[in-house]
Amino acid sequence: MLKEYRSVSEVVGPLMTVEGVEGVKYEELVDIELQTGEKRRGRVIEIDGSRAMVQVFEGTSGINLESTSVRFLGKPLQIGVSEDMIGRVFDGLGNPIDDGPKIIPEAKLDINGEPINPVSRDYPNEFIQTGISTIDGLNTLVRGQKLPIFSGSGLPHNNVAAQIARQAGVLGKDDKFAVVFAAMGITFEEAQYFIDDFNETGAIDRAVLFMNLADDPAIERLSTPGMALTCAEFLAFEKGMHVLVIMTDMTNYAEALREVSAARKEVPGRRGYPGYLYTDLATIYERAGRIIGREGSITQIPILTMPEDHITHPIPDLTGYITEGQIILSRDLYKKGYAPPVNVLPSLSRLKDKGIGDGKTREDHADTMNQLYAAYAQGLEAKELSVILGESALSNADKAFAKFAEAFDEQYVNQGYYTNRSIIDTLDLGWKLLNIIPRSELKRIKDAYLDKYLGEENQGAE
Repeated sequence: MLKEYRSVSEVVGPLMTVEGVEGVKYEELVDIELQTGEKRRGRVIEIDGSRAMVQVFEGTSGINLESTSVRFLGKPLQIGVSEDMIGRVFDGLGNPIDDGPKIIPEAKLDINGEPINPVSRDYPNEFIQTGISTIDGLNTLVRGQKLPIFSGSGLPHNNVAAQIARQAGVLGKDDKFAVVFAAMGITFEEAQYFIDDFNETGAIDRAVLFMNLADDPAIERLSTPGMALTCAEFLAFEKGMHVLVIMTDMTNYAEALREVSAARKEVPGRRGYPGYLYTDLATIYERAGRIIGREGSITQIPILTMPEDHITHPIPDLTGYITEGQIILSRDLYKKGYAPPVNVLPSLSRLKDKGIGDGKTREDHADTMNQLYAAYAQGLEAKELSVILGESALSNADKAFAKFAEAFDEQYVNQGYYTNRSIIDTLDLGWKLLNIIPRSELKRIKDAYLDKYLGEENQGAE
């Protein structure tokens, strides 16, 4: 029989302090019954002798200190998992919200997960095709990688997230592929956009959606990534599926963490965020990966909006330290109407060279990727020079590079949200654009590839 406590001594924000407790453990689940008979759930986040601090998921409004009863359940927050979760929509605490039947769980798992032993990790080296040229061609996503998207307020990161969820797959394999989509602190309109898009395009048939809305309690937001990743781990490592986890928006998650930290009266770190923000984010991001001897894998694409578009803000700054690169969305490209507005030059995938080449994408991928980067950078410089000095001051080569940069933005970057390009289409488009530049200027590509892939009209061009 669980002991009942009626010793709530303090309520601050989403937190409640219970005195005189015995045998209570960190992360233990709590049942709370108000004087009205209403029941709420919480979890222990701090223990100090006989005092326990409890996060209340539904918030603490209406709690009467004298009449509220508390029971500690002796187990952590869990989610019931099953392969039947695919195609379903859940709230941030794992409860179905799509009017479908209840899930009959195959297992109940702790949402905090178990860390992957570094020795048992397998190295990411298999290409994942997103159908987006700026990612597949230049910042390649690899199975088991964590590659965040850095966005800004008002930029179309939701459209990019939905496009990746629709289009992504492991190239050339019939392996089972699933998408686990976790939304934190989004508006009702955004949530409806995702649900409608997944349903209309059929992406829902291979997806699990966890939706935490802006008006849901901030405490629930802190549990949403754990719910989604626990489901992903079950599908990946128990069912042998390749799982892509998309989480948006990690900034809302960090804001909820700051809110709880302030309620706990903790000493704030940078910009008021708790000093353990790095550790907390790492516990989420490091749940991506592959395990030696297991078929499945977890690949993560966390999405975060940079406050004031500032890449040195603590959230993108710390995320960049933990993850393997970043895809950056550009406000300037967005204003010009380009979709998706990926800013190629500062974007980076640190594992891109592991997932490309002969047998994975195509033999010429690495060379063309390097040449496209270099040519685009040179083209942007040439365009700046023409503004300052006038076009007549440019050499013929500079004019060709400037023309290339314009065509690159118009054709390569601006592909739209519903165009799904195969990696072969992307590579061929890259070669088509490189034809704008004289062959003598293409110094990063082997002659054998130039002979094979460059257009005939440019084979002898100087």
